[in-house]
Amino acid sequence: MSYVLVAMVIVGLIGLFNLLLTFGVIRRLREHTEQLSELRHGSDIILRAGATVGEFVADTTDGTQVSLDLLTGRTVVSFFSPHCAPCKERMPEFIRYAGTVPGGRAQVLAVVVGTPEDAAESVAALTPVARVVVEPDGGAVSRAFAINGFPALCLVDEGGTVLASGSTLDDLPSTVAV
Repeated sequence: MSYVLVAMVIVGLIGLFNLLLTFGVIRRLREHTEQLSELRHGSDIILRAGATVGEFVADTTDGTQVSLDLLTGRTVVSFFSPHCAPCKERMPEFIRYAGTVPGGRAQVLAVVVGTPEDAAESVAALTPVARVVVEPDGGAVSRAFAINGFPALCLVDEGGTVLASGSTLDDLPSTVAV
């Protein structure tokens, strides 16, 4: 009879240990769900609305220079990576959107983060609708916009204030008034 009692105590302790582990896993899953939700809403991917863009200077693929001081009117700025699956999915939609921006490609800046070789396909797709900059990870433009993920999109006014930002076109106004 004492063996049955010992076995029941051991099974009870194992059950209690399992319950404690389950609660720990549930707590971690809730934390991860909150973090993923923040990322989906673009909270830490790019500067938020109201923030001011930092200073930057970069050369576009067509040989012109672009800087914060050279952005006139409202400018749509995008950041893509050639190795990012969501970037590849959202780029065609962005290209359609950029094609409707008043002022044309002068009001759209697309930054492709990667090597020139890796970025060639993206550059070819974006060039008709945007001025394109190719820079390495952590480049001047990415630092100025505090980029922490891809894709990242924003609308900036002439003074360098972010008017809207996020990771999808739903985060930007449906039309851009210059």
